[in-house]
Amino acid sequence: MPKRINVFAWFIVILGALFFLLPIYGTLDFSLRARKGELSLLAYERVFSDPLFLQAFFFSVQKALLTIGFSLLLIVPTAYWVNWRLPRWRPVVELVTLMPFVIPAVVLVFGLIRTFSRPPFVMTRSTFTTDILLIAGYMVLTMPYVYRAVDTGLRALDVRTLTEAAQSLGANGPTILWRVIFPNLRGAILSGALITFATVIGELILASFLVRPAFGPYMESMGQNKAYEPAALGILSYALTWASLALIDVFARGNKQVASIR
Repeated sequence: MPKRINVFAWFIVILGALFFLLPIYGTLDFSLRARKGELSLLAYERVFSDPLFLQAFFFSVQKALLTIGFSLLLIVPTAYWVNWRLPRWRPVVELVTLMPFVIPAVVLVFGLIRTFSRPPFVMTRSTFTTDILLIAGYMVLTMPYVYRAVDTGLRALDVRTLTEAAQSLGANGPTILWRVIFPNLRGAILSGALITFATVIGELILASFLVRPAFGPYMESMGQNKAYEPAALGILSYALTWASLALIDVFARGNKQVASIR
C-alpha cells in the first residue's frame, strides 16, 4: 500500500522553510542591487576591496583557530577524565558547561574588563593581553558546544577498555590522550571545532567591548555607514555558517561509514 502523505507535516515544513529562506533571499536580492537598475556584484567587490575587511576577517580567523586549539587542550582531557574516572561528576561538569547559556555575553565581557583591568591582573592595557582575554571569552562562549561534541564522541567509545589496553602496552597519560583518544575523536573534535569557528567569526559583543578589530564589529560599523555592503556581509556570514554545518554533516557521515565497516 502506498504511504499516506501527512499534509499537515509537509505544510509545517514548507512554512518553516519559507520563514527561514525568504529573509535570506531578500537580503541576497538587496545585496545585488548596489548598481541602479541591474543586478551586480558591486557590493561584494567593494567589500573584498576594503583592506579593513581582510584585516578583520583574518583577525577573527586567527582568534578562532587559537580558541579551537586551547579549547581542545582543556576540554578533551577533562571530558576523558570525567568519563573514565569520575562518571558521578558528569552532571556537575555538564551544569558548569551550560553556564554560558545562562550568563549573557555582555555580562561576561564586563566581568572580564572589571576583573582584569586593575591590579593584580592588569590585562587590558596592551593588545597582546587583551587578545588573551578575548580568546578566553571565546572559550567560555563556545564551551557548551565543544564539550558536548567531545563528550558524545567519548560516550561512543569504550574508554576504559582503550585506556587499559594502552596502559598494558606501557603508555602513560599524555601518550594515551595523544595517540589513542584524540584519533578516535576526530569526528567529534571537527564538529566542535567548526561550530567554534562559526561562532567566533560572527561574535560581536566581546570583540566590541574589548575594542578589537574582529569581523563582528566590522560588520556592525559597516551597517552604520553603508546600505548594500552590510547585506553582502550578511550573506557571506550565512555562507560561512552553512559551510561549517555542511562540513560537520560530511564528517559525521564519514565517521558512521567507518564505524559500520569496523
